[in-house]
Amino acid sequence: MSGEYGDATVDLLSRVLDAGAQHAVALMRHSAREFVPGRHDLENPLTPEGRDLALRLGERLPKHLTVRAYASPPARCMDTAELVLEGHRAGGGAVTRHRPLEGLGVFYALDQMKMWQAMRAAGGLGTFVRAWARGAAPDDALMPADLAARMILRVLAARLKTPVASAQLDLCVSHDMSLYLVREVLLDEPADGAEVRFLDALVLYEADGGYWLTSQHGAPRRVNDLM
Repeated sequence: MSGEYGDATVDLLSRVLDAGAQHAVALMRHSAREFVPGRHDLENPLTPEGRDLALRLGERLPKHLTVRAYASPPARCMDTAELVLEGHRAGGGAVTRHRPLEGLGVFYALDQMKMWQAMRAAGGLGTFVRAWARGAAPDDALMPADLAARMILRVLAARLKTPVASAQLDLCVSHDMSLYLVREVLLDEPADGAEVRFLDALVLYEADGGYWLTSQHGAPRRVNDLM
């Protein structure tokens, strides 16, 4: 896919807001990060480019929005949230605060070492998530995929159900695995299809008496029965 990291998320949010949504929740992958061999994956921080990209995304968010943020506890997710807020504030937008939220992390991993081993054996993250969703991942390494996806949706829905006084975005910074999982299980978008790039997002919003989940790749799906 062409375009700068974050462009697809800005475009997706614009479509949702232009359609009349006043409150949106974005489940977004963190910005560009390091990949250092031998370092625990969750300890890899943002690169300098990743920090600039997160700031740029914040600068491009619609300035009528108040933005608050939540993030998976690892530093690269917390830093992404902080930098997006900083960019939005610098451009004249209103922000509140950001804080860690364990439900945006890899809570579904019961045995991280076994999970990483199974992922390597599967030949890639997308292929692995697809196998997980079909019940083919080690059941002592991961909680059931359907349960994990619905729990992530519950975390997002709790933000959306909080009353707001004006147009608002709740930014929930997470990991590519979580986005692949939610796409595969809740949107029927194959995890081994389109790549989840840095700063890509899924958006949950309320419209026409229902709750809708959408990605940049397909039509929105009503998810009231999944929450």
